[in-house]
Amino acid sequence: MNEQELIQSVIGKLVEQGVITGKPSAETVAAVAASPSFSGGAVGEPVTLPPLDEVKVDNPKNMAALEAMRKTTPARIFMGRCGARQKTHSFLHFQADHAAAVDAVFLDVSDECLAENGLFGVQTAVKDKDEFLMKPELGKKLSEEAKKTIAEKCVKGAQVQIIVVDGLSSTAIEANIADTVPALVQGLKAEGISVGTPFFIKYGRVGVMDDVGALLNCDVVVELVGERPGLITAESMSSYMVYKAGEKTVEADRTIISNIHKGGTPPAEAGAHMATVVKQMLAHKASGVSLSEAMKG
Repeated sequence: MNEQELIQSVIGKLVEQGVITGKPSAETVAAVAASPSFSGGAVGEPVTLPPLDEVKVDNPKNMAALEAMRKTTPARIFMGRCGARQKTHSFLHFQADHAAAVDAVFLDVSDECLAENGLFGVQTAVKDKDEFLMKPELGKKLSEEAKKTIAEKCVKGAQVQIIVVDGLSSTAIEANIADTVPALVQGLKAEGISVGTPFFIKYGRVGVMDDVGALLNCDVVVELVGERPGLITAESMSSYMVYKAGEKTVEADRTIISNIHKGGTPPAEAGAHMATVVKQMLAHKASGVSLSEAMKG
């Protein structure tokens, strides 16, 4: 699809949704293509929309104040409007960000990503993506085949077992684990802490770490999981850590580091910080609320 065809398609969608009225002429399409609001390269290259970090309010009373406020947040503020509707550039950004969020949920972590990061993969009791989304409880349980594979490929009794779980964002996993896992492993080994073989769990929820802990009898399970994507980013990942994870684990036992991505806590920095937290867990033999209370004492 060339640039004009792409713009024709976008305008057509805007017409369908009532954002603009009437059928655009060829001259209109050509004018939009030539507009500085759209910058596209050769055929096959993506069209680039203007950034969202500008104040788009028409004739503001205090532009300096609005610009200062705009710099404090990535939220969609001061986008301006056209009548009762948002402006085209912010609407297109919304559509693009929404599409990225949907992709993060529905796409799978690629085999290439797992191979590049040295991870073997297993699956929960979930059969497919629809069941994963409709029955969250199944994403907390390993399949029998997964248990067999893990038992064959992982050592039992390591101090720390690292697992990577797709959760609700495959995009977050692919964007962050290449930097997070090595930093975490390096930090743990520098402290003389033994680490089991990291692996990947497909269709997993946070609670699957309890099955892993019970199966491998490790001291601490560190789970890296894709967070539910939003319109600010689809790349945010969290780390859940539990001391002696098992069937008796409750949510208060989980220590969490969230918002791991290039616009939040950088992946490598997060990995190094996790190693420090794990060291504290092992020292106090606790995690979650119990760890916080122990450290206060």
